[in-house]
Amino acid sequence: MGSGSMGIAGSIVNPDFFQEYLGMRNESVDLTEIIRRMEEGIYDKEEFEKAMAWTEKYCKVNEGDDFKNRPENRKTREQKEADWEFVVKMMIIMRDLMIGNPKLKEMGFKEEALGHNAIAAGFQGQRQWTDFYPNGDYPEALLNTSFDWNGIREAFVVATENDACNGIAMLFGHLLTNRAQIFSDVRTYWSPEAVKRVTGKELEGLAANGIIHLINSGATTLDGSGQSVDEAGNPVMKEPWNMTEADVDNCLKATTWYPADRDYFRGGGFSSNFLSKGGMPVTMMRLNLVKGLGPVLQLAEGWTVTIDPEIHQILNMRTDPTWPTTWFVPRLCNKPAFEDVYSVMNNWGANHGAISYGHIGKDLITLASMLRIPVCMHNVDEKEIFRPAAWNAFGMDKEGADYRACATYGPIYK
Repeated sequence: MGSGSMGIAGSIVNPDFFQEYLGMRNESVDLTEIIRRMEEGIYDKEEFEKAMAWTEKYCKVNEGDDFKNRPENRKTREQKEADWEFVVKMMIIMRDLMIGNPKLKEMGFKEEALGHNAIAAGFQGQRQWTDFYPNGDYPEALLNTSFDWNGIREAFVVATENDACNGIAMLFGHLLTNRAQIFSDVRTYWSPEAVKRVTGKELEGLAANGIIHLINSGATTLDGSGQSVDEAGNPVMKEPWNMTEADVDNCLKATTWYPADRDYFRGGGFSSNFLSKGGMPVTMMRLNLVKGLGPVLQLAEGWTVTIDPEIHQILNMRTDPTWPTTWFVPRLCNKPAFEDVYSVMNNWGANHGAISYGHIGKDLITLASMLRIPVCMHNVDEKEIFRPAAWNAFGMDKEGADYRACATYGPIYK
């Protein structure tokens, strides 16, 4: 939905990659279509009333203080109420664009009722939309979440800023795990020394070697809060059929909706904010497109971590305290890209990463080989990796053989 965002290379959708490597078509919808449907009433009015009642009960009650905006930049209460209605309509329309809605056919809108049969999507947002209209954080966050006002359901895959490369990584993770995916900026590496210098305290436990701040402008799935729990009380991100109403309630209670920072988003809106619980095994991944080489996949298995609340407060204020935070620690090993936490950050291909619950690196590597996409970075034990036996003919160095085999066989849908 929309086009390239702020010159981000990943937002430039490459139709050849989608068609030749994934067997998928791309369809682009100008963002004026969202406004057209709002103004012409091309959405389910009954569902809108239901959605607003749900939003009033579970989201607006957790609206945060407008502390980030200067007084002259703050919207009035009346304007904020209008923004809430706007972003709820946005979500309904964005979902309808993806999968259609038979109710629209009953209303006489046969074409709009069809949708685009989308398995994944993106929303441009910045800057043209967000400079004028409320941002897409609310609809993006809830679409990426395993529930909404209609109950528990499968999460959608919606990439912030139309980052199609990260959207595909999210799709890989979603299809392999059936769980919601976290979209985050791979924003900051904090070394133990830097944390000690700015906070006077030391990182401990899994975080002792440094941490990576995963944070996004409020569009992260609420599942990523880690408020769902297993039978032992451990934080998890569940498949929708294992989600409970208690899980839903806990995720909503843990999420604050702050008025958007209007230095970023002049049009306003609301950004979700939560702090992911530590102790969840996760895999961070990203697809990159390299000119002259083609697609490559990178991944890092690790864990979410809980850090001292005072450390979190100080570090969080260095970025944006109105956005959701996940503190991530990769599993280190003797591979150059994983010799320390900084090396993981330094070798990451872009500012965005897709984070999936569980250590799914071996599954991603097998999937990538099936799609002829070489893996340029991983911390999976070689004994756990399965690639086609034909890869053995391309040399004894597994990484090089992967590149050579993928180049020789080429994309499977070409």
